Parts: sequence; C-alpha cells; structure tokens
Amino acid sequence: MIGPTTGSMRIIGLAGWSGSGKTTLVAKVLPRLIARGCRVSTIKHAHHGFDLDQPGKDSFMHRVAGATEVVISSAKRFAILHELRDEAEWDLPDLLSKLAPVDLVLVEGFKRDAFPKLEIHRAANGKPLLQPDDPHIVAIACDTALPEAKVPVVDLNDVELIVDVLLKHAAPLQSVVAAMQRA
Repeated sequence: MIGPTTGSMRIIGLAGWSGSGKTTLVAKVLPRLIARGCRVSTIKHAHHGFDLDQPGKDSFMHRVAGATEVVISSAKRFAILHELRDEAEWDLPDLLSKLAPVDLVLVEGFKRDAFPKLEIHRAANGKPLLQPDDPHIVAIACDTALPEAKVPVVDLNDVELIVDVLLKHAAPLQSVVAAMQRA
C-alpha cells in the first residue's frame, strides 16, 4: 500500500487520446488519494508551448531578457520557470528528478514512455485503444464494456475503483527511471 510509511516514491500514468477525460479524472482521483493519506505530485505533458507568467510582469520580463531559470515565490507557493532555449525537450526521467519526494506521482501524457499506465478511453471519441500496442497499460478505464481487452477494464465513473487500480499498479520510481535510462 502506498502511503506516508512506505518511504518510496511510486509512479503511474494516465494515458489516452485528447478528449478522453484524463485531466478530469486526475482532478477526481487526487482528493481521494490524499484522503487515503498519499502525498501526490503530478506531471502533465503539453504538446504545445505554454506560458505561466504574463506579459508585463517582472518574471515574464526576466525570462524574455534571457534568464535560464526564473523562480517566482510568495507565501503560498513558488514556481521555477526553466527556459529551454535551444535545448531539447526534457524527457520524463529528467522531469521526475526535479520533484520533491512524495508517495505517488501521477503522469498525464507521455503515453509513449515505458512506465505503468491506466488508459482512459471514451467510445464517443472514435479512437482506437492504445492498449494492444502499449505493453505498459495495466488497465483501462472506459465508459463502455471492452470484451476484447487484454487487461482489466474498470468503469470510468467508478473513481474509488480507479484509485484502487492506480495504487495497485504504481511502480517504484527508481526502477521505472532505471529501466527508461537503459532503453
């Protein structure tokens, strides 16, 4: 069981096509994981560029002027903006190395990477399952029955069961990162 006494970070992903409900599901499972005593961090892959700071703000001006990293801090939170400039996009192990220790890391996206994932699937999207082609998918959360699935299928609306699946299949972070670095 994952929790404050395990002392080991674990990781599991939520993967699926755009519009499948990954972000909505993350927002539903987070409070339930926390209620079970888990400290949870998330990593979200964005396919396009994004900005956290706004034009005209000091942090924006620091970044635009050429700072590699800008730390914004207040009494409630801090953020580190790291500008890649001409560097390649960081891979998942590099990003994971930046996280403070927690019990569980939920990863949204990075569906092509080799770590355990729960596939989120909606029949209305008309997209194929990822599962037959991704051996790292441990279960599927879906809004319809999938008798052809080779892994367990859970109801997309059964959030407590989905939390059980996430906790059961989350893998130790160190072994996942080591396997990714060997690949």
